[in-house]
Amino acid sequence: MTNLKNKRIVLGVTGGIAAYKTATIASRLVQAGAAVDVVMTESATKFITPLTFQALTHRRVYTDLFDIPPDDNIPHIDLSHNIDLLLIAPATANTIAKMAHGQADNLLTSIALATSKPVLIAPAMETDMWEHPATKQNVQSLTDWGVMMVEPAAGRLASGRIGYGRMAEPDEIVDVARWVLARHGDMRGLRVVVTAGGTREPLDPVRYLTNRSSGRMGHALAEVARDRGATVTLISAAKLPVPHGVSPVAVDTAAQMTDAVLAAIPAADALVMAAAVADYRPATVAARKIKKTDGDLQLPLARTDDILRRVAAFRAETGFPKVVVGFAAETDDLLENARAKLTRKRLDWIVANDVTRADAGFAVETNRVTLLGADGTVESLPLMAKTDVAAEIWNRVTAACGDTRK
Repeated sequence: MTNLKNKRIVLGVTGGIAAYKTATIASRLVQAGAAVDVVMTESATKFITPLTFQALTHRRVYTDLFDIPPDDNIPHIDLSHNIDLLLIAPATANTIAKMAHGQADNLLTSIALATSKPVLIAPAMETDMWEHPATKQNVQSLTDWGVMMVEPAAGRLASGRIGYGRMAEPDEIVDVARWVLARHGDMRGLRVVVTAGGTREPLDPVRYLTNRSSGRMGHALAEVARDRGATVTLISAAKLPVPHGVSPVAVDTAAQMTDAVLAAIPAADALVMAAAVADYRPATVAARKIKKTDGDLQLPLARTDDILRRVAAFRAETGFPKVVVGFAAETDDLLENARAKLTRKRLDWIVANDVTRADAGFAVETNRVTLLGADGTVESLPLMAKTDVAAEIWNRVTAACGDTRK
């Protein structure tokens, strides 16, 4: 969550039972390196104490519009101007109505009215309140003015009923906040395509051939690019959460991934092929489950499309994508095999990793890779989190794109 580091965020808390979740939001933001100033309405203090937030943020908690310490700035001016984001969670129907009608009768609504910085709200209320025409009109007014929102979810409400109006979960709200803050990142204007996961080639209605790729590296690449402001398309065979703001394309087979990649690259500045695409598929797919017999099973395999070769041919004709990065997951002769693939597939960079290592490769959160460039560059990176590896890859992609960004 590097794009939260050193950001100043005002976290508004209003009077709803979901305020207990806001403590987790505050904790996540602080752990990511943000400076969090909590502003509570009087009603919010009936559900959770200011001391809780002070302990989590190590900063003063604001509750009163007229509490101005000596030799201090006026809070609603300082907290509306010198910030990166105003996040209100939960945002009750009452506070949403006040914001929509320009009321400023407490510190939080005064900040909301005075700020020109991004505003993100996470509504929370009973279903009937959420579905009331007045609330819908108020929400529409705010979104028309540029206020962003994390939609409430369906679930068990304070009344015990099941319905819409439950505040989104803290991790989802923080993820959307990261997307909001990413708009001014160093990759803004870049359009990138990332592939992830291991393809699955059907054998019969209940079985398939696949590999050990978890998709974590590809999803980390998409997340980091999103955090740095890029427009991201993620073509994934992995069943992992997709970061907010990333355009997902779900695929299963190598053929589906080929079609999706070729459809996405005409407008792409960069393609990073982190997916582990099957080299072979069953030559035929049985219409019914293959039953076990006394003899061995002979399984003829057919070659799948070589996606990067198709990309290279398209790129030679059109010039897109401007930068192409491949991956080489190897068990022996790491650099020799990676260098051969770099040349054969006409790549700009290839990311080589030894998947026999326990701390790198498949199904772990870390990776240890060597980056090989078409210009002969060889850079071995130390063991690091996959998100940090992703950042290193994007550093080289953005340098190669240079001033080609639109």
